[in-house]
Amino acid sequence: MAELKRLSESRDLTRIERIGAHSHIRGLGLDSSLEAREASEGMVGQLHARRAAGLILQLIRQGKIAGRAVLLAGQPGTGKTALAMGIAKSLGAETPFASVAASELFSLDLSKTEALTQALRRSIGVRIKEEAEIIEGEVVEICIDRPLSGAGSAAASGATAPGKTGRLTLKTTDMETVYELGGKMIEALGKEKVQSGDVIALDKASGKVTKLGRSIGRSRDYDAVGPNTKFVKCPEGELQKRKEVVHCVTLHEIDVINSRTQGFLALFTGDTGEIRAEVREQIDTKVAEWREEGKAEIVPGVLFIDEVHMLDIECFSFLNRALENDMAPILVIATNRGITSIRGTNYRSPHGIPPDFLDRLLIVTTQPYTEDDIRKILDIRCDEEDVEMSGEAKVLLTKIGVETSLRYAINLITSAALACQKRNGKVVEIDDISRVYGLFLDVKRSTQYLMEYQSQYMFHEIAAGEADGDDAMQS
Repeated sequence: MAELKRLSESRDLTRIERIGAHSHIRGLGLDSSLEAREASEGMVGQLHARRAAGLILQLIRQGKIAGRAVLLAGQPGTGKTALAMGIAKSLGAETPFASVAASELFSLDLSKTEALTQALRRSIGVRIKEEAEIIEGEVVEICIDRPLSGAGSAAASGATAPGKTGRLTLKTTDMETVYELGGKMIEALGKEKVQSGDVIALDKASGKVTKLGRSIGRSRDYDAVGPNTKFVKCPEGELQKRKEVVHCVTLHEIDVINSRTQGFLALFTGDTGEIRAEVREQIDTKVAEWREEGKAEIVPGVLFIDEVHMLDIECFSFLNRALENDMAPILVIATNRGITSIRGTNYRSPHGIPPDFLDRLLIVTTQPYTEDDIRKILDIRCDEEDVEMSGEAKVLLTKIGVETSLRYAINLITSAALACQKRNGKVVEIDDISRVYGLFLDVKRSTQYLMEYQSQYMFHEIAAGEADGDDAMQS
């Protein structure tokens, strides 16, 4: 049993500590004057693109200009998605950030325009303000009267004992009051484990009890306290106060709650389906009223569409119109294509994007990484994946990254660590890199192998003369 328990614990730990391709990104790595540091917050190189992304970040934070679109264009493996992730991390949890791949729109049960509409509305936040009456003070004493009659039967049924009452004494620096407690409030205080000396807040409308911390005046009651114990000052002024509570939701969440019979539960099941235009119009009208009354404010977020060349002409026409809306988010798109066909037409255009849509875009280009940049990125990835590697092995891995691709070199880190583990080593050496380099082919070697043995495959469309010509072009 102990072995089974240990196995389950290790599996849970593995699931929690999974490392993604961009899990090392913490931000854009800019200083206070929006100048890009050489290597900071997981970002390396791309100084020009990061400075431009910093200006876009300021634009988003101000939240005054809607409907702007930004294109991140560059070769594969030059950090376009990393830039978008850096923007998302720098914005924080307050600003909505939705990310979709363009190919997703064609594999959903929804129509393309509905899927885009839902993505756009997931990127627009609404900060709703409301005033709540709360009672905030330090607990002086809690007295609970437990009646003798009926206590046994109530305990057996699991319900609150009938007639269970009590008194709660709260104080601030200016006053002290005794409150009568009912069964539900006693149960709520018991769940929070409230005791004398705690500073609590009671919501009069919902009866919710929040423990704010331990009074700093009672800090000497115990010789030792837990690491999570928080000491706060005793509240000042009146016990009963009106406090502004802020809720942050997206327009899409409001749409789902108002369009489904199961309400907000549809957000967890994922069964949102098509949402009628009438519902959205009513919600937009209501949100506009709240804005005029000062009860709510719009928080324009970011919608990131990766591989945007996969969108067709209908999607681009829809986005063209959607960006003119006053509640449109900042649109960030990325592509690694050059001059190619616009999907759904016979016309060719830069990046596969129609010229009228390209005209709306602020275009940020990314450049191939230098050898020094690749070395720094590999150092960061080794730290992120907790792999100890010798200096000579890192030099070899950097050379492989320059000659093949950065992504291929990053993929070899974990493979080499497993090869090192197999020989009971602790530091990845050159032999481990060479071994996995021989086991796993990069694109160039794989293409060369196909050219050499293409006649032995079931279907091959390149004639022998063409294959020789391609070899000459590669050399």
